[in-house]
Amino acid sequence: MRRWGVAMATASKVLATLRDEGLVHTRPGAGTVVAGGNSPRARASRRPRGSDATLSKERIVAAAIAVADKEGLEALSMRRVATELDVATMSLYRHVRDKNDLLDLMMDTSFAEWRLPPAQPGDNWQEVLASAAREMWRILRRHLWIAPAYSMTRPSVLPSGLAYTEHVLGTLLDRGLQPGTAFSMHLILFNYVRGFATSLAMEAAAEADTGVTADEWMDIQKSALETVVASQGSRALRTVLDSFEPEGYDMDLDELFDTGLQYLLNGFGEAFRPI
Repeated sequence: MRRWGVAMATASKVLATLRDEGLVHTRPGAGTVVAGGNSPRARASRRPRGSDATLSKERIVAAAIAVADKEGLEALSMRRVATELDVATMSLYRHVRDKNDLLDLMMDTSFAEWRLPPAQPGDNWQEVLASAAREMWRILRRHLWIAPAYSMTRPSVLPSGLAYTEHVLGTLLDRGLQPGTAFSMHLILFNYVRGFATSLAMEAAAEADTGVTADEWMDIQKSALETVVASQGSRALRTVLDSFEPEGYDMDLDELFDTGLQYLLNGFGEAFRPI
């Protein structure tokens, strides 16, 4: 971008196209690199095409999830999945309508990893919701591409995903909350988990593209931050920054997730108090 003066959007589209063609791939810690002779496309050209007779929706979805888990949604395309399966790209369309349909199937399959026993009427509701949130956090951490792909305002109807909804809503309704209040709490809780998972996905993508870790990035930004804090006379921020010396602040997202979850559920408790 700096050398040739092109826009970020243009560079991103070029990289996406090169990934779809199998000419580059994302390597953690190094960024986007030339795929070379061992790229999926190069491997495909050296071996015979597999038989479409063994192709199934389940195999297609499994291959797509593997690509997205390893390289992110940017690397996912119908052509790339076909290459992984050694079949013609058009053969995929006999099992899935298009890439959007494939993405829904991928999310539904991933949400099916949900593992929690049904809540019982006597269970503490905060503990039940905390367990549900942590289980969803586990799934979204394993599949970082889900959080940015799943829309809360325009959600896809995913049968497996409704298990979480039923679990949370049932817990709240059984404790006497009104349906509207229970549904709002369910949305707030899910989006809390999704928000943290989106931060993880963004960090993984940034580290892959730049080769710079979050801690290294903070070290790079420290001088600029110190300059701004000094110029603005930021007393509160100065106090906080000084308290982190000399080790610095350890941004542990798992710890922040658990701490914030407890704050959130304590706030939910206000809905159970009589007005």
